[in-house]
Amino acid sequence: MDPKTHRRTYARSGLGALALAAVALPLTSFASSHREAPFIAGAPKVDGTDFYMFRSYEPGRSNYVTFIANYNPLQDAYGGPNFFTLDPKALYEVKVDNDGDAREDLTFQFRFTNTYKNITVNANGQNVAVPLINVGAVDATGANLNLTQSYTIDLVRGNARSGNRAPVTNATLGGETFLKPADNIGNKSIANYPAYAANFIYSVAIPGCATPGRVFVGQRKDGFVVNLGEIFDLVNLNPVGPRDGAPNTIADKNVTSLALEVPISCLVKGADPVIGAWTTASERQGRVLNPDPDRGDSGDGVRIHGGPWTQVSRLGMPLVNEVVIGLPDKNRFNGSEPRNDAQFATYVTNPSLPVLLNALFGSAAQVPGSPRNDLVSIFLTGVKGLNQPLKVQPSEMLRLNTAIAPTAPAAQNDLGVLGGDLAGFPNGRRPYDDVVDIALRATMGALCGAVGNCGTMTKDPNGGLPYTDGARAAGPDAGNAHATGMVSPNDFYLDGFPYLLDPFAGSPNGAPVLP
Repeated sequence: MDPKTHRRTYARSGLGALALAAVALPLTSFASSHREAPFIAGAPKVDGTDFYMFRSYEPGRSNYVTFIANYNPLQDAYGGPNFFTLDPKALYEVKVDNDGDAREDLTFQFRFTNTYKNITVNANGQNVAVPLINVGAVDATGANLNLTQSYTIDLVRGNARSGNRAPVTNATLGGETFLKPADNIGNKSIANYPAYAANFIYSVAIPGCATPGRVFVGQRKDGFVVNLGEIFDLVNLNPVGPRDGAPNTIADKNVTSLALEVPISCLVKGADPVIGAWTTASERQGRVLNPDPDRGDSGDGVRIHGGPWTQVSRLGMPLVNEVVIGLPDKNRFNGSEPRNDAQFATYVTNPSLPVLLNALFGSAAQVPGSPRNDLVSIFLTGVKGLNQPLKVQPSEMLRLNTAIAPTAPAAQNDLGVLGGDLAGFPNGRRPYDDVVDIALRATMGALCGAVGNCGTMTKDPNGGLPYTDGARAAGPDAGNAHATGMVSPNDFYLDGFPYLLDPFAGSPNGAPVLP
């Protein structure tokens, strides 16, 4: 599919004036949510790493919204023998607010089940269980897999715990069960991984929705692009250097994606085209480890879980918990709900990151005045005229105006709204959007005065310098990828569902990475 064939031109109308104003984001930059809080760092299976929401730009699918919630960060392709299943004792959710009240109106709940076959081999007359997850070539039947993972999806209308619940059904195979493909073990186990994984893209029947959607859950190449090591080494880089001057530190990492495509008509409410969304993961409040280690339980049978669900991970706008929320409140933020975000307001009105950057770079990084009312406006409400709901309760989440047409891959700008592409971040978020560079430029006051104000500051104190972490993606898809400078040729995306690339194989050589 050649995206150039499907290039479209969209009128900007009155929104053109917002192309710069709309990116006055809070200090949500540097590294996406990869082990960002003390507790979740020790629980990677329920660690949300990135959340995407955008109008589908696959040809013929523009009347849909795609959600992608990534979990289990920084996967090494060769990470056997267990690889990277999701937690069958956890609840993974995508929550949608369609009336601006900071409360979920629609919740898509994913629950996973592990099935162990306990395959054995005859070793000198003894049937001995094998230690590997596969004993031969893997295909869609899963015949040679020692462990398979399936999942169900429920749609809850209203409160996620007490609302009206109904199953999302598998319109491809029938029933209420979906299968997750095995991770990309290696080329001998799975010779053609893209073809294999394609078997696990399902059509779904959504309760109360006349038009089916699609779902895929499985391993993908991590689509986030960031100069990670230097950022956390006291920003050991040139913040006004070239955008392609540093490598993507995580160019060789995989991640597990929950990708769901839903018709717009099933998401919006009334005349308001704006929706907000975020993803969460929850675990049971109580847990007993190894209740009877001598019983011979296998798999997850050695654990007892009970009590109510307790939220341990939350992700809407990218990068919030890394560099906005202070260290004492990181766990609290992961367990919080948008309607209670007033408790974190000081981190937005009086952000610490500009102060730290000023200490590192002096006059090259002046501190905008506080309170940062411009950031409060964008961070908590969306931009009026772009992606602010008709009625809005201030709260942190990713917001999307579903009335703005998607931009075809060939015309996408990785600076999103800042680059004149109103279908990009912060109006939702697409895989290609360079959220690090966009937010960096706003963090130090580049847009003070454009939306709200920055205390006494009325203009960019740094002369409009193009802040960057030096790492960027090669392009929106293979047909429009350009590996200049230190850009990895691996860093591009699919131009159709599920949009993130197939994962790197663990064998024979792993992922190539530019020096």
